Amino acid sequence: MVGKTQGAFIIAVGLGVGLSLGGSLPAAAQSIEEKTQVCAGCHGQDGKPIDKTIPIIWGQQPGYLYIQLRDFKRGDRKNEIMQPIVSTLERQDMMDIAEYFSKKSWPDLGQPRASKDVSERALSANHSVGCTGCHLDHFQGDGTVPRLGGQSKEYLTKTIGDFRTRARGNNPGMSDLMLATSQDDLAALSEYLSGL
Repeated sequence: MVGKTQGAFIIAVGLGVGLSLGGSLPAAAQSIEEKTQVCAGCHGQDGKPIDKTIPIIWGQQPGYLYIQLRDFKRGDRKNEIMQPIVSTLERQDMMDIAEYFSKKSWPDLGQPRASKDVSERALSANHSVGCTGCHLDHFQGDGTVPRLGGQSKEYLTKTIGDFRTRARGNNPGMSDLMLATSQDDLAALSEYLSGL
């Protein structure tokens, strides 16, 4: 959960970036580096997000990144910072941005590995839910399925919570899976995944 101070900071950064860009990417931006500079304001200059509830996008699966950008633009996924930024992007822009970030190296957040007990609970939950059926071995994802291994525990916890409450509505199947899984199992999964 983001504290009020952190939340206000994130909103201020996002609004500041959005206002300085007129609510979108610079019209004169030609290179992919120019087009993606705005992303570093939240997702980090070195791929390490400024707030742990913001996802790592460096090294993420390109198809997944594209779908998220598309869903923010269409309003299927809600976020007061992302929606104004992507509002003027064309399909090719979103595909290029997704490809650009997918080729960057996944940053190491230096998160500890889960304890043996937590790992066993998480792996048991995985067998029940079938996470690796889509997210694959080591939770690396593929194509339109995101990498989960190495994301921050805080982001994973927030995302699971958003799926459970249906605040994140762009993947109803994930909401159903999260609702069918115990809170303790989900907490173990978040801790386990963050340490991979």
